[in-house]
Parts: sequence; C-alpha cells; structure tokens
Amino acid sequence: MKVSKRFKSVKEKVDFKKDFSLEEAVKKLKEVTNVKFTESLDCAIRLGVDPRHADQMVRGTVSLPNGTGKEVKVLVVAKGAKVQEALDAGADYAGFEEYLEKIKGGWTDIDVIVATPDVMADLGKLGRILGPKGLMPNPKSGTVTMDVTQAVKEVKAGKIEFRVDKTGIINTSLGKLSFTEDKLVENVKAFLTTIIKMKPSSAKGQYVKSLYLTTTMGPGLKISRDEVAIIK
Repeated sequence: MKVSKRFKSVKEKVDFKKDFSLEEAVKKLKEVTNVKFTESLDCAIRLGVDPRHADQMVRGTVSLPNGTGKEVKVLVVAKGAKVQEALDAGADYAGFEEYLEKIKGGWTDIDVIVATPDVMADLGKLGRILGPKGLMPNPKSGTVTMDVTQAVKEVKAGKIEFRVDKTGIINTSLGKLSFTEDKLVENVKAFLTTIIKMKPSSAKGQYVKSLYLTTTMGPGLKISRDEVAIIK
C-alpha cells in the first residue's frame, strides 16, 4: 500500500512503540494534525466481553461534559402537543405520519431520533431502515420517552450513544481537535468512567483490553494500561 507524503510526515513525529497517557496522546494528536479541516478525536476501546451473550452486551449513553463539537440533527416522532414541545426544545424536525412516510421513502438525513412510547409500534415497522443506521430509538438510551424536552436538550448538549460490536470493540467520537487539550481529556475520562462502571458481572478476566485515541485522518496512539487503571 502506498503511503502518502502527508502520513509519512506524521509517522516521523510519532513513536508508535510508546504507550501514552491521555494528556500526552491528545497533545500529540493536536500537534501532528495536517489536514485542511477540523478532525474529530476518536476512541477505540476493546473490551473483554462476549457480545453474543445478552448479559455481556455493553451499551449505553454518556453526556460529554464539553459536547461533541458537531451539530446534531434531531427528529422527534410524536403526536399532538408533543410535536410543538419538541420544536420548542430545539428539535430540527418533529411530527408523526409525515416523517414515517419520509423514512419509508429512504430519508435518513438525521443523527438521532427521539420518540414517545405511543408511536413505537408504528416506528418499529421501519426497523429494517433505521436499525442498520443506528437510528432506532431505545428506552435504554433515553430516546424513547415522554419527556421530549429533556431528551432533545441532552442530545443537543453532547449526549452520545455507544454499543459494543460483535468483536468486542466500541468506536466513538469524543469531540473536535479544535477543543482545548483539557476539554478533550475531560470528554475521554467521562466516556471511560461510564464504560468501566458498566462492566458486566459475568465478564471474566481483563475488562479493558486496549484503548486507542486517534483522529479522523491521523495515527492511532495506544493508551497505557496504568492510565486506564486509575479511571474510576
């Protein structure tokens, strides 16, 4: 595989044999970014779980203290007064039948769907469209609720959803490189704290097997085990 000049220049500045602290990794990633757009700080964490077992499925949400840095498009599927409540809370779109029809037609230009419980029977019929895109609302993630105001505000403020994949890895973005180093580290620590608290009781052996921080177009830096061990 041909390596670009851009990535060669990055490799010259990074010691890939080193295990980094969170602060060191964030600082280094900010130093070596050399693209013309603002990259995201991404995290890949490999867990010692077997997602094939329901009691080892690690899935949930976390409210990042400094947000994600990106604008999140929110659709609220609801009826009656809840539609206006959602719009007043800052939802980009809100309604019922008209949006079900749009989704049936292939429209998914949204990042998060919030729904009230009374519409889930209808929305659930669109699982083949919404499921693969990770857009199906779920009570566990707080996106099926009657309190649409709170749900919309949380999502807009930086609440993210995560789920371990079939290989035991969680990938997520935790902010923009334009954030200060302190704010990025705070976001990473908030995410890790949530993951560690969710350790399944049935998971045996080492829980956090590896943790890497990277950017949209940058290198992956391994975080030291000692660093992960002090996160509570």
